[in-house]
Amino acid sequence: MAKKAIYWFRNDLRLNDNPGLDRALREAEEVIPVFVFDDWWWDQDNWGLVKTGPFRTKFLLESVADLQTELRKLGVELQLFKGDTVKVLKDLSSKHQTKTVYGQQEHTQEEFELEQAIAESLTLHLEEGFTLYHPEDIPMDIQDLPDIFTQFRKKVEKYAKVRELKAAPTTWNTSGLDACELPTMADFGQTDPSLDPRAVLEFKGGASEAKARMDHYFWKTKKLSVYKKTRNGLIGADYSSKFSPWLANGCISPREIYWEIKKYEAQYESNESTYWLIFELIWRDYFRFVAMKYDDRIFWKAGIKGRAPKWRKDKRLLAQWAEGRTQDEFVNANMRELAKTGFMSNRGRQNVASYLVHDLGVDWRLGASLFEHFLIDYDPCSNYGNWIYVAGVGNDPRPNRKFNTQLQADRYDTNGKYRSRWSNEVLELNL
Repeated sequence: MAKKAIYWFRNDLRLNDNPGLDRALREAEEVIPVFVFDDWWWDQDNWGLVKTGPFRTKFLLESVADLQTELRKLGVELQLFKGDTVKVLKDLSSKHQTKTVYGQQEHTQEEFELEQAIAESLTLHLEEGFTLYHPEDIPMDIQDLPDIFTQFRKKVEKYAKVRELKAAPTTWNTSGLDACELPTMADFGQTDPSLDPRAVLEFKGGASEAKARMDHYFWKTKKLSVYKKTRNGLIGADYSSKFSPWLANGCISPREIYWEIKKYEAQYESNESTYWLIFELIWRDYFRFVAMKYDDRIFWKAGIKGRAPKWRKDKRLLAQWAEGRTQDEFVNANMRELAKTGFMSNRGRQNVASYLVHDLGVDWRLGASLFEHFLIDYDPCSNYGNWIYVAGVGNDPRPNRKFNTQLQADRYDTNGKYRSRWSNEVLELNL
């Protein structure tokens, strides 16, 4: 057993059901909890957009603050830093005389490169904690992952089991750590985004808020029982679960949601809606496993298909789309909602993505970049997996899938209430 170790929190900002943290606390006598606000999260990407916009920054700060509060209940101070993660961890290892670092495994290019840089000087132990099904438990090697979701889903539903939850720690044997002050929005060159009264929900980061949202959606309102019927809604808090921001930041694990659904089914009912929320968690897993199989190809113009149409990198058209100034009012309404709230419905995302790629002919990567900046629930695997899917260079078995946005609007916004809700917005995003 190591005397001391560092636990490096990443997209696992919770104590409950955290496999990496559970391992660290079992294998080390003392564990130093650390979170680093790495500077590169606020760098500009290849298209000139800051990766992490104000909505994501605010939610992240709230999530880390909640983790800090929960750790203080155990008598331990979360060590907070802003800067370069590699340097921070190396300096901490020298200060506390340990080269052992635990954390959660990630599977996308920038995160993997960071892990490699850390492992050059420190001993890094990483555990899977982001998916519903552990990668070791799915009935196939990652390289044999089917390129069609339905084939994958049927196999995991038949042969894989969801692991039991890891209990949150009740004690923590570390002392002598100084209290740390949380950064502010201004430290990242951003201002606190105001809450738009039209927002579907006032999203607040943190495991406590994630638990409260699950209690509300399952037990207080029983909206889980009608999820499949309402999930394509556009207005209001409860047409869908809205769990995605907390999942993206690891404030709650998909296993927690799964086992809570099972409790709900045992107490109330098991129906198509309770199953469908699990179905959506399996989709989330699938995009993660696609990223594991194809590495950085999910970021390539040609995606996993190896070929791509001649899309344009037209910033003028991109700005029209992003600011809701296209010829399509349904697309415009969704884009205005995104810019003002950091959120958009799943139905909206499919339509606006299809419009950018198939109607405007713009390179899908520009749209994915804009989503990365704005979406409060951004995670790279789901974001890029969905974009290459819609663009026809991903896992869609049907080539050239194009949404008829007018028909979609007629079906999902029959009375035009959603379009009217966002019709008077004027945006200047300075893209």
